[in-house]
Amino acid sequence: MIKARIKAENSKANIGSYKETYRSFSWDDIYKEFTWHETGLVNIAYEAVDRWAEDPEKADKEALVFEKGSERVAFTYSELKEQSAVWAGLLCDKGFKQGDRLLIFLVPCPEIYLAILACARLGVIFCPLYSSMGFDELEDRISNADPLGILTQPDLAENLPTEVMGNVRHTLYTQGPLPGLFNGEDLVSDGLRQVRGGGDIKWLSLDSPLYLIHTSGSTGPPKGVLHCHGDMSSHLISARYALDVTQDTVLWTDGNPAWITGTVYSTFAPWLCCATSVVQGAPFTASNWYRTLETSRVTVWYTTPMTVGKLMEAGEDLPTRYDCSNLKHIATVGEALVPELFYWLKKNLKHSPHDTWWMSESGSICISNFPSMDIKPGSMGRPLPGIEADIVDEEGNRLPLLTMGQLALKTPWPSLMKTIWREDLRYQAYFTKTGWFLTGDMALKDEQGYFYHQGRMDDLIKVGDKLLGPYEIEHILCQHPSVLEAAVISKSAEQSSPHLKAFITLQRGNVPSSRMSQEIKAFVKANLSPDTPLKEVEFCERLPKTNAGKLLRRVLRARELGLPGGDPTLMKG
Repeated sequence: MIKARIKAENSKANIGSYKETYRSFSWDDIYKEFTWHETGLVNIAYEAVDRWAEDPEKADKEALVFEKGSERVAFTYSELKEQSAVWAGLLCDKGFKQGDRLLIFLVPCPEIYLAILACARLGVIFCPLYSSMGFDELEDRISNADPLGILTQPDLAENLPTEVMGNVRHTLYTQGPLPGLFNGEDLVSDGLRQVRGGGDIKWLSLDSPLYLIHTSGSTGPPKGVLHCHGDMSSHLISARYALDVTQDTVLWTDGNPAWITGTVYSTFAPWLCCATSVVQGAPFTASNWYRTLETSRVTVWYTTPMTVGKLMEAGEDLPTRYDCSNLKHIATVGEALVPELFYWLKKNLKHSPHDTWWMSESGSICISNFPSMDIKPGSMGRPLPGIEADIVDEEGNRLPLLTMGQLALKTPWPSLMKTIWREDLRYQAYFTKTGWFLTGDMALKDEQGYFYHQGRMDDLIKVGDKLLGPYEIEHILCQHPSVLEAAVISKSAEQSSPHLKAFITLQRGNVPSSRMSQEIKAFVKANLSPDTPLKEVEFCERLPKTNAGKLLRRVLRARELGLPGGDPTLMKG
């Protein structure tokens, strides 16, 4: 834990006084902000888009801006309503109805967002997929979701496994020519021209399924997490308080739309606030990212520590060439935001990054460093108003302050997952009899209620009489001047004889050697504990991470055992 405190950046932020807002918060008050509270008619697409399109003062406001190279495509709220309704009509013409699944297998493009809204309008469950997925991953997702249709493009369709495509009745393509690989192939543009209606909003219930997202996380086999239209209350309040989104905000969430962060915070969350969402469809380069901040006049940027690390590698000269003066707030998600990245971003973009924590199962940001609250570098922050969090033992009992245990959230809250798709026993395992949702993450809480992430449950390492999370050891490793990144795993079969191995990437200009290895081991023992059983150091060119930037220690453990660990780039965090 780091004792430093960074003064709150914006005392006038939406959340105001954290303590007062948290104390007086009521979900019932938030429900009153939605039209369904009075009408009883529920649909997230109506609350996020249609209601603003029907308001003459907001109908022509930009809702979505898509950029890719020199291409810029913008949709007003009125245009999003009209075009998503036509897309919904297309799905109706193809026989889609409430509860059916549509898999979206595309590179980032505007069609993803029109399809998402079209599905939401009808109660069709959308399931976004990474365009980089290979045969095995696609086979697993298609078998699990059993979709009525897949939205894709010809070059990606070649990766679809024919063995499981038999029950897929419609393969819809955003561009031609049709490849002739499957039954039911249609070009979206042809279908849209033939639509004669059927795209009207379907009124649903708060627990009607909205989307299915498959996550490998950092442990275990993939699971399908199902979320509902009622998530909208959490989307709204997390965007408002954690990201400080207002109607004047231009929010850029730079996560892939197939990652839940991109799914939620590029779409529904900003739109529920009547803000503008920016999407960058081009691959990452430092210049692309700075250019997006400048040309789109981004005011709130939601990114990952991995992206910040890439910007840092590109140097301090590059950000001086771009005008990022519109930027008001930066937030991060994914891996813990290490102090080195924190201070680099604060120095070069003039704003403190505000780390956040949540997971696919929680459906929205649950713990955050809020803009009106002092930051403790290395901390995840405090719970979102309406969320109760604590550290518990194996039986769900609260642990004392500064004691490491499992991070748990008190149920319910609006965006908590509805279920694990077709795996009810796996779903039930998340909950205790005392009403806690067990996250599987190890953490501790300090006297001011700040939480500190310490790794996943299976990442625990015993040093002497203490159980440590790998983050604490990795943090010490990263303080060594030659170390860029570090990951630590336990190779012990028994806790009585711990054996730790560190995987290290070095700063530029440093060369791996036996001497460097011994120096790093001695550094850890000197700065953590002489009993630290760090027996091995392996130097790597890069560490395995998900697309979200989450470190995959289980991949390293699998490699040590000679087992397949999977392709990290295909795993969602």
